[in-house]
Amino acid sequence: MIIDVHAHVSAPPELYAYQANLLASRGGQRKSTVKLDDEKIEKGLKSHLKFLEEVQTDMQLLSPRPYTMMHHEKPDKIVHWYIEACNDLIHRQCQMHPNTFKGVAGLPQAVGVDIRQALPELERCVKQLGFVGCLVNPDPGARGDDSTPGMGEEYWYPLYEKLVELDVPAMIHSSTCLSSRLNYTLHFINEESIAVVSLLNSEVFKHFPKLKIVVAHGGGAIPYHMGRFMAGRYTSRRDKERKAVDESKYFENVAKKLHYDTCLYTPEALELLFKVMGPANCCFGTESPGAGSSVNPKTGRAMDDLKPHIEGFSWLTDTDKKNIFEMNARRLYKI
Repeated sequence: MIIDVHAHVSAPPELYAYQANLLASRGGQRKSTVKLDDEKIEKGLKSHLKFLEEVQTDMQLLSPRPYTMMHHEKPDKIVHWYIEACNDLIHRQCQMHPNTFKGVAGLPQAVGVDIRQALPELERCVKQLGFVGCLVNPDPGARGDDSTPGMGEEYWYPLYEKLVELDVPAMIHSSTCLSSRLNYTLHFINEESIAVVSLLNSEVFKHFPKLKIVVAHGGGAIPYHMGRFMAGRYTSRRDKERKAVDESKYFENVAKKLHYDTCLYTPEALELLFKVMGPANCCFGTESPGAGSSVNPKTGRAMDDLKPHIEGFSWLTDTDKKNIFEMNARRLYKI
């Protein structure tokens, strides 16, 4: 079975019309809802379902489209209303296709606001809607600044406590980017890299040993630059007499406390991910249909059609491939 842990909702235009109205009014009216019948929802899913059939994906975990989540917008209530609408739509799609889709909740995060305000929506999605995880944005301010503490800081502890209580994982996935210096794709990579280093240089897993975290886009830049972070944990050659650091604290070993998706669009990048992080810590994820759905003219296949790449790695065992495609996701998300 092929389980894709990184997928986003294909929504009818009514959802984004609702978002536009929220932004235009700034919540200056009573809360409204998105009115969608099953036919409109099914129409919005038509090409999505066709794509899954073409690439032979059996199940996807659906979440809101991160670049639309507008965590930086004010007042906070319009963020809550929009995220709730996204989660409700995902729930309906899961009800309509229960063997194909499972829900991953968006959180109504807000810059400069206690993370506790997002927890009721997480609890609603898991306990009432049957969702199996959530997205967490390490930079709700969308500027890559210090407006939100790093993910190793105590600011995030109430979320971690709730995730452990509910026994669901969070996927680290940034949202939109307001900086004119970079686009949102590069912002994703930057923020995911910062989040990994912050977590692994903290005591988060000492306090929350059962916490489950998946990092989107193959861990950002971390696998590629693993050597720089490894070096920081080793004994310097100028300190040869110093007692060696406990190997369990080496960066490459601590990194195994996290899981990483395969949302990388070249076989070379996938090979590096598996060799650095290990098949036991990687979950199949494509973000498709999405940013990588363009057709590679050299292969004639969509960039996010990753299954053939992974199947083609002869050095991966059958068990490795089964773990990547299915079993790691089942263990993490309790599917």
